[in-house]
Amino acid sequence: MEITERTLAEAWQRKAAGHALLHGVGLPPVARSHDELEGWAEEEAEEEGLWLLTDEDGTVRGHHGPYGERFATRDLEQVLYLIAESAMRRRGGGPEEVADALERIDPAWGRRFRSGGLDDTGTTEACGRDPLEGLAWIANSWREQDPYTTLAFFRAEPGRTVDAERLALLYGADPGQVEAGTRLKDLRAVDDGRSHWDRQWRSCCFGQAGGWTFLLHHETPPGAFADKEAYAALGIKESVWLTATSAKAIYTFDYLRDGRRVDDDWGMLELIWYERGRAPYLRGGELDFLNRAVRRAELDHPALTDTFQLYFHALEESLGLRLPRRDFAEGEVRAACWAGAR
Repeated sequence: MEITERTLAEAWQRKAAGHALLHGVGLPPVARSHDELEGWAEEEAEEEGLWLLTDEDGTVRGHHGPYGERFATRDLEQVLYLIAESAMRRRGGGPEEVADALERIDPAWGRRFRSGGLDDTGTTEACGRDPLEGLAWIANSWREQDPYTTLAFFRAEPGRTVDAERLALLYGADPGQVEAGTRLKDLRAVDDGRSHWDRQWRSCCFGQAGGWTFLLHHETPPGAFADKEAYAALGIKESVWLTATSAKAIYTFDYLRDGRRVDDDWGMLELIWYERGRAPYLRGGELDFLNRAVRRAELDHPALTDTFQLYFHALEESLGLRLPRRDFAEGEVRAACWAGAR
């Protein structure tokens, strides 16, 4: 159905009247154009609540503040749910409290919030694992650029594997060290680690885990990927890039599939935008699978309050990203300096 400001107001009034938890919760501000929405931003001090924008075709767009679009739908029931979700989040409490409140309003809404999606997808199995035994173990040290600034992951089509050694060589890893099977502990053993301390910015670690090939590094050497045909021959279909610039508190996530960035036209995404209980990406968009995984991480692991660890756990659950914790701890992970940097 075509949603107008009037049909939206009437539907919300009926919904709010039927549930005690929604009494006193008014319809969010509704704008008819982006100019009107931006005009409100100049007048309103509060920008964190939900703001709505109605299009001529009946689409309703939800914004947290005037600029960040969080959903777009022509489903009236979804809009009502998202208004209630925002209202329950603003009441305070963690994701579990929000889920309980929505469940009291409508059991389907409680299930929807717990799943992290826009539809009632039924019961989701709990994770049942320690997230710090997976990818999340590296989240905190990575924020300080340890062990490396860039965590890059590469995956080929099903049935194929991206060759880790060939990938490292194409980036510029020292061929002699790659051929010798050099490990991280070998680089650290020279001069009691002093040489590695001086040169770690010109080195990398590489290997395979969870169906992905990983390459961790700081600076990328000049001339990397010079052999474009050899790089194409690796058969890379997907890549995930996590980069940390601790001095500026900038942490980014970049996901490419079949040569195209998956981002709902948002561009490279900063992890710092993520807040507990709020979906970090466009609802129903290309990255909605991560919205669902983040929500499950929050609900399955309430004791884990670090949002970066939760986010990394969501990346493991949704995309299968992994790094071998023991290999890094014991220095067994493959490593090499960039060619000419010994």
